Amino acid sequence: MRTALTMTLVTAFSFATVACATGPTPDLNSVADFPAAQEGQSRHVIWLAEQQDEDMLKVEIVPGKLMLTDCNTRSLMGSFTAQDLQGWGYTYYQLDGVNGPISTLMACPDDSTVEAFVPVQGDNFTLRYNSKLPIVVYAPNDVEVRYRVWSGSKALMSAIKQ
Repeated sequence: MRTALTMTLVTAFSFATVACATGPTPDLNSVADFPAAQEGQSRHVIWLAEQQDEDMLKVEIVPGKLMLTDCNTRSLMGSFTAQDLQGWGYTYYQLDGVNGPISTLMACPDDSTVEAFVPVQGDNFTLRYNSKLPIVVYAPNDVEVRYRVWSGSKALMSAIKQ
């Protein structure tokens, strides 16, 4: 009897979790009055899933473009700044000055050209993980915004005094 009740509860919570994870995307305007994208820009919104220990997670914003590349390492340069949403106390992010690409100059075989995602390099692309608020990024129309989640270890190591 106890096993059947446990399995029933586990199944119910599993369905509830899946329903929350696959539910409709929340409306950004229900959170705050974020400005519309300016001419030549797009607004990108990242809704993070609730996690158990969010203090151990970081979000890396990886803007970039799909470009034809070869064996050389390529990247774009840009300025990523935090902006305050006046009257709300929330933050949104602005990507400006996307230039490039910059590239190494190795001699590549003729058939090495492929389409690949070329990221924008710069500072401040790593943010704290907070599932309670969306991450809002304004970027030029030709820039795609991707992201990845980083996790840290709970184990701390000691530095050596020298």
